[in-house]
Amino acid sequence: MHILFVVPGWPKKSFWDVLYFKFPPLSIATLAGLTPPGHTLSYVDESISSVDYSLKADLVAITAMTPLAPRGYEIADRFRQMGVKVVIGGIHASNMPEEAAGHADAVVVGEADELWQEILNDAEHGNLKHIYRQENFTRMELVPPADRSIYPKKGYFFENMIQTTRGCPYRCEFCTVTAFFGGTYRPRPVDIICKEVAGLSKTPGYIFFADDNLIARSDHAHSLMEQLKGSRLRWVCQAPITIAKDRSMLKEFYQSGCHGIFIGFESLEQDNLKVMGKTQNSVNFYEECIRRIHDHGIGVYGSFVFGYDHDTTAVFDKFLEFANKNTLDGAFLPVLTPFPGTRIHKRLKEEGRIITEDWRCYDMATVVYRPKNMTVDQLQEGFWKVNKGFYSISSTLRRLFMPGSIRRRSNIVFMPMSFGHIPAVRKAYRAFNGLKGSRGQGVK
Repeated sequence: MHILFVVPGWPKKSFWDVLYFKFPPLSIATLAGLTPPGHTLSYVDESISSVDYSLKADLVAITAMTPLAPRGYEIADRFRQMGVKVVIGGIHASNMPEEAAGHADAVVVGEADELWQEILNDAEHGNLKHIYRQENFTRMELVPPADRSIYPKKGYFFENMIQTTRGCPYRCEFCTVTAFFGGTYRPRPVDIICKEVAGLSKTPGYIFFADDNLIARSDHAHSLMEQLKGSRLRWVCQAPITIAKDRSMLKEFYQSGCHGIFIGFESLEQDNLKVMGKTQNSVNFYEECIRRIHDHGIGVYGSFVFGYDHDTTAVFDKFLEFANKNTLDGAFLPVLTPFPGTRIHKRLKEEGRIITEDWRCYDMATVVYRPKNMTVDQLQEGFWKVNKGFYSISSTLRRLFMPGSIRRRSNIVFMPMSFGHIPAVRKAYRAFNGLKGSRGQGVK
């Protein structure tokens, strides 16, 4: 069969469309690695190229995040009108299978690794089931190296993405990871990871360990770091704030090539953290956390969510002051988005605070619910304030060129990211003001 993998794109000039740094979907490269010989594989990511509907595909496989689901459905509908079979999977389809089923011949709920060959066999014989579900979570020793040859040669900032574990033991209210993996945490065998890393060691650029929590099993993380020492790799990862309490782990991270850590701080209000269920975080430890990581020569890319119940309009200036004072190397600054399947979506819906379920607006840049201690407009304006303020020339220079910070090797990755964000955020802001009337109707 000729199998076409499709990743829908963001609306043109939207917040995420204009950002220069794009990330490939590791799930598709994993499925490509699981595809047996004899099949022809094609791939299109609309953030890089357009879908060619004249392509003679036998099966189209689409994965989409919630805000991209409507575009994914448009693509699926068009292929089905042409008589091509379509299978849809991913987090959104897993949480909204009945919705997705209206646009697909088959929907995969949850992980697809151990179902993929069954799906291909059923498609070849014209016997696709409407719904596919794995009986158990994927056994990580069965996950092969991702087949990155399917990616275009240009277009991605982090092509070398690897997953060493799946899931997260924490149960944050807003997180789609828990909704998808059910709170499980499964490490991949270190020897298998190292074999995959070895295949990437001769390629340029960074490795991004795409785990949601690289260190939840400290024994597994220590073992991996030990194997990576001396490899001369450059890599970044995601880890919780607790990484800063393990100085031996930080030392091993640095020695094995870590340049930066993405950390979910999420809020500067302890009461918000309590509501989120983010019990591992303490606001009083934030500054010390950043200092310790910086002292080990590693950059910090912080995530802060705006609009939780204890946020007021004061939170925006408070964040900018905190970020500049502590020289954050980079930041992900979304508005709180209650994705379907999460506990926050269920809670806000029960409270009658969801404004719209137009999934296009669930882009982490548009307010889709009524906050408690400010208006919708105040939260929306605050979102743009922190993004434009953090990714301003003055803030970027202050944070990345402070004494000490300029010597951090993490600037190799964070400096181009930060300077790339400066014009992108402003372009997205102008586009948002031009588009909000057409795509955000009902969001007031």
